[in-house]
Amino acid sequence: MSRLTPFASPLLLGFDSMEKTLERLAKGNDGYPPYNIERLRAQAGEPQRLRITLAVAGFSQEELDVTTEETQLVIRGRQIDQPDRDYLHRGIAARQFQRVFMLAEGMQVAGASLKNGLLSIDLIRPEPERMVRKINISVSQ
Repeated sequence: MSRLTPFASPLLLGFDSMEKTLERLAKGNDGYPPYNIERLRAQAGEPQRLRITLAVAGFSQEELDVTTEETQLVIRGRQIDQPDRDYLHRGIAARQFQRVFMLAEGMQVAGASLKNGLLSIDLIRPEPERMVRKINISVSQ
């Protein structure tokens, strides 16, 4: 018995990767680190801009990694445990995280900055070119 999905319709050709993306998003994350996503006001003629801000207090620039992998923005943090420290109480654990955001087609990372424990990643979405292409119809006899 085959599994029917919303993307199994013959009218939705080539959307199988979107179905896989939605399944991956449904699995979710543990919620760490917390983040905000905001739309920045664009000046006339500028592309749409978004900013993702993650609370990464305790992480240095060297312990953070921001990459794009195909249509994903991947943010990783790795704190290194320092064995030379002798803690009397340890309430702040050295922890690792990976946060993944799916990017829409055409989204580009404009830059990233770390300030006061907040990692901000700016994204832009240039206006796509409107393209109309005539398809020739061949006649067979």
